[in-house]
Amino acid sequence: MRENIVEVAFSGVQPFRHELLTLEGDNSVKLEAYSSSREGTVFALVLSDVTALFRGAVVTRTGEVITVPVGSAVNGRLINVFGEPQDGKDLMALARRPIYKPAPPYTDLFIHKEVLETGIKAVDFFMPMRKGGKVGIFGGSGVGKTVLILELIHNAELLKNTATIFCGIGERIREGHELYESLTTKKLLSKVSLVFGEINEKAAARFRVAYAATTLAEYYRDEESRDVIFFVDNIYRFIQAGNEVSTLLGRIPSEDWYQPTLASDVGMFEERLLSTKNAAITSIQAIYVPADDMSDSGIQTAFAYFDSIIVLSRTVAGEGKYPAIDILASSSSVIDPDILGKQHYDLFVEAEKILKRYSYLNRIVSIVGEYELAKEDQVIYHRARKLLNYMTQSFFVTSDQTGRPGKFVPRAKTIADVADIISGKVDSAPEEAFLYIGDLGELRGRPKRT
Repeated sequence: MRENIVEVAFSGVQPFRHELLTLEGDNSVKLEAYSSSREGTVFALVLSDVTALFRGAVVTRTGEVITVPVGSAVNGRLINVFGEPQDGKDLMALARRPIYKPAPPYTDLFIHKEVLETGIKAVDFFMPMRKGGKVGIFGGSGVGKTVLILELIHNAELLKNTATIFCGIGERIREGHELYESLTTKKLLSKVSLVFGEINEKAAARFRVAYAATTLAEYYRDEESRDVIFFVDNIYRFIQAGNEVSTLLGRIPSEDWYQPTLASDVGMFEERLLSTKNAAITSIQAIYVPADDMSDSGIQTAFAYFDSIIVLSRTVAGEGKYPAIDILASSSSVIDPDILGKQHYDLFVEAEKILKRYSYLNRIVSIVGEYELAKEDQVIYHRARKLLNYMTQSFFVTSDQTGRPGKFVPRAKTIADVADIISGKVDSAPEEAFLYIGDLGELRGRPKRT
């Protein structure tokens, strides 16, 4: 036995991969057949408490894989990788599904060309989300990944006939409890199905909880033909859990110490979260960036699957601007006039050009001061600062901490406001007046610059 890995010998037919095993006379012990070790034996992942295991224990096959409850019975409930309730209430589910399933065939896939409105100005304008696409929220610790996820959950409630699923992988117990309480306080819990594999659980359980949550999403997509918003916090912990399992199995790591199966581990998960002709799965995933290093191999492996990239910056957070999005480092494949419309696309190109110029000018200003800039550059400099301040926003889920009521800004309004800022219609307003407003209508009555 190697911590979370046990070697089991079988005299007869060996179990199939992923088969659930248990101890004779003790069904509370759960093992999963993972790989062959040598002739007649298999390595099994320990998914439950190890204290009941001992050398020579009799292991029995179940002929099944892990299954989880699906459907409306899981709405507003918190379950673990086995589908067992973790909120202290009974769970009566009429249907269960195995957590392992192949990705949908290529012929069933469908690409939506519809923008998903979030009500968050910076996201809707600079890195819009495509319905049925994948969104990655990248950032180090303490820059607001979970808060942004919570706000998106809050705003997703406005989408009709859409199922919402939250998968917590490797979260601290405190974080999981705070999330549950926050959803309860904001009256969002009944709209969300939660699947948790917290940091105190076995690496194998954390590694498999992503598949359990994916099973719920696939059920809504394939059997109820309902669109799904699928949240994950966070994917890096999924990669870490797979690395722990790989290390315990004695596999030789890659040169950067990740598991040799890193690409296939991530691919098996991500390729199930696809949209088909039945319905769309829009996946929004937080990714912890170790040491703020975006070149990390684990980060780069996940990076390739996303349509929209939201990069949260410690520098922006240090300026007190939230959401702390680094706009120029973020991107979206949805930036297309055929999807966004000509007005949004043209404004995006112009706004990005202004912000790139501002990035250059800001370095000059930090050395010689603003008044050394040419008049034209001074105009660009101040419009860019107003644009960045305008992209700050008060969130509903943090209103009790900030004292500011949350703001939902329609995408059309954001586009119109950006057009006004870029064209100079609000040049007379002071820069600080743009901080944490909803739309430009809130500028009325504020003092103008003299």
